[in-house]
Amino acid sequence: MKMPSHESLEKYAELALSTGVNLQKNQLLMINSTIVGAEFTRIVARKAFEMGAKDVHINWSDDELTRMKYEYADQETLSEVPEWQQQKFTYFAENGAAILSIRSTDPDLLKGIDAGKVAASNKARSEAMATFRNYTMNDRIQWSIVSIPVPAWAQKIFPNETEETAVEKLWKQIFSIVRVDREDPVAAWEEHNQNLITAREYLNKKQYQKLIYKAPGTDLEVSLPKGHVWKGGPAKTVEGGVQFNPNMPTEEVFTAPHKYGVDGTVASTKPLNYGGNVIDNFTLTFKEGKVVDFTAEEGSETLQHLLETDEGSRRLGELALVPHESPISQSGLIFYNTLYDENASCHLALGKAYPNNVEGGSDMSEEELDQNGVNHSLSHVDFMMGSADLDIDGVLEDGTTEAVMRKGSWAITFE
Repeated sequence: MKMPSHESLEKYAELALSTGVNLQKNQLLMINSTIVGAEFTRIVARKAFEMGAKDVHINWSDDELTRMKYEYADQETLSEVPEWQQQKFTYFAENGAAILSIRSTDPDLLKGIDAGKVAASNKARSEAMATFRNYTMNDRIQWSIVSIPVPAWAQKIFPNETEETAVEKLWKQIFSIVRVDREDPVAAWEEHNQNLITAREYLNKKQYQKLIYKAPGTDLEVSLPKGHVWKGGPAKTVEGGVQFNPNMPTEEVFTAPHKYGVDGTVASTKPLNYGGNVIDNFTLTFKEGKVVDFTAEEGSETLQHLLETDEGSRRLGELALVPHESPISQSGLIFYNTLYDENASCHLALGKAYPNNVEGGSDMSEEELDQNGVNHSLSHVDFMMGSADLDIDGVLEDGTTEAVMRKGSWAITFE
């Protein structure tokens, strides 16, 4: 696989470490990566040590071996997660490590694999990683996700190109979207983060009671919990207040919907890659917060298994607003990668809500979160439902309705 210049890769590595996880001197760093990304991962590791990392631990994975295991192992084996794997992640979280995930996976990796096997494995991993996920979803540690191309992913996006050309095109898109191609990527991200902070502060002052979504195939009302908190762009650790960017790229501001206050139907606008399979052209119908019906032109069985993960997987845990003019949307590409596609489109998430999307949520028990309308689940799966045809209205406490988005763009002038 042909790689970009070493200089460009170093700029990307530095951005991921300084703006992504914001690695601190003498801090542990854990990197999740695949063997296909070994060259870039080594650059990141070296840069981390140069920045003063105490140690760098790499969790390697391999798509071919992952596929092989699903083909030959039985469902019982796929449902087992060794305790030492759980303890490894918990160890790094408890010791204040920064966690950087370098994603590079074939969107069709598990195509043709028994959906029941995939569902059982996903559920087992979610259960096993619950303690670790509590650290990330409550901003108790710094974490970030970035992506690099692999040939299968690149050719999924550019199917008419040779492998080499597709990979080159995808690298160019990634560098543009995450601002690596700017003269000073870190400064460009500081400006971008400030724009997202301005938007979320405006929405936090508004405290809409509900949002009403209208688009072809979508007619949905989503209530918001009292004291809901909009987030987006940079986050800060609970202890120490270290700023970091969980997702690179990111174009969204997001909050928690009320788990019992969602009614109507929503239609997807982009394919959803879930567990190595694609779900496409699907609709979800909600009543009092719960999915009561669904359709899907592709991946219906996979979607059904997702909804059956647990009771909370049939409810929403996130709503995010992304203007249609985001650079990812304007690329005109479907990335078959949630990290990218969710930042091209307004989206919702089935499953667990971020507790800190309500005031004091990080300190609430599961029962208290439920009482405040905050969803709990083993899953958290974003799906895209925004387009240039989407209108969103916000309903204020006094019943006044005002435009939030029109034709996929902000109808608000942020001040």
